Amino acid sequence: MDNLRSLLPSINSLVVFEAAGRLSSFSAAARELRMTQAAVSYAMSRLEAHLGTALFLREYRRVRLSEAGERFHADVSIGLAHIQRSAQDLRAAISGSHVTLACSTAFAAFWMLPRMAQFRADLPQVDLRIQTADRDLDLLGEGIPLGIRGGRAEDWPGYHAEAMAAEEIYPVCSAAYLAGRPAPESAMALLDHPLIHLEEPIRPAATWGDWFAAAGIDRRRAPKGLQINDYVLVLQSVLAGQGVALGWRHLVEGLVAQGLLVRLTDRMLTTDQAFHVIWPRDAALTRPAMAVRDWLLAQRDSSAMGLGSP
Repeated sequence: MDNLRSLLPSINSLVVFEAAGRLSSFSAAARELRMTQAAVSYAMSRLEAHLGTALFLREYRRVRLSEAGERFHADVSIGLAHIQRSAQDLRAAISGSHVTLACSTAFAAFWMLPRMAQFRADLPQVDLRIQTADRDLDLLGEGIPLGIRGGRAEDWPGYHAEAMAAEEIYPVCSAAYLAGRPAPESAMALLDHPLIHLEEPIRPAATWGDWFAAAGIDRRRAPKGLQINDYVLVLQSVLAGQGVALGWRHLVEGLVAQGLLVRLTDRMLTTDQAFHVIWPRDAALTRPAMAVRDWLLAQRDSSAMGLGSP
């Protein structure tokens, strides 16, 4: 660290440099950091003098990073981001009760939210934050302790993975959809009904073709129909009486129990996938995060429903 101290006027100069480079403005950096514009300008001049190179090109009413400045800014930004996440983790481990759970929007809407009253009763000291995304997030890189994933444990070599349930899928429709028409009682009968398809753009998901093939019917016979790339919208379309969709048991069984959805046929597609709670191997869980993980796993043992996200 002695060499670093000889290269830099102060560690704080890196914070100022990151803000000035990101904002391309000494004035904007000053406002963000609650400094004067003159103080920012002086700090950057000192940093450039210590490094022996120009980090900024000073233009009329703006600055922009030089070629050397761009290279240095990329490294400084990465380093400061890691330091920030580490400091946040330490603070949370000492005093925080916030726990972030990364999952699909469908899991959040149809599995987690209906259980929030029970969650608060069981873990009143935990402030849960649910973070949804179209893609599976890098939990370690994003500083997120827990996630819900569908797949196989070996799919995530950098994570601990505790299986929750097998993937189980059956067709569902709304009671309104069945008004005035007989309910299809076989897989073959579904060929005459409008099907709603999940066109998952990122996460792999079973299709109507897979379901029909498992029933011994050529997958190419699956009727084309409404195609939606979000499972929440798929179920909303079903609830609106637009047709029949595949129902992942962990997401739809509560709606079936309430009579909002109707399960069609006795056939269930069980894949070789399972649903897991995962957490990074290289980041120790805080006590609140461990409590949330254990609560999620306890639902596996106390309920017939599965868990996961298509």
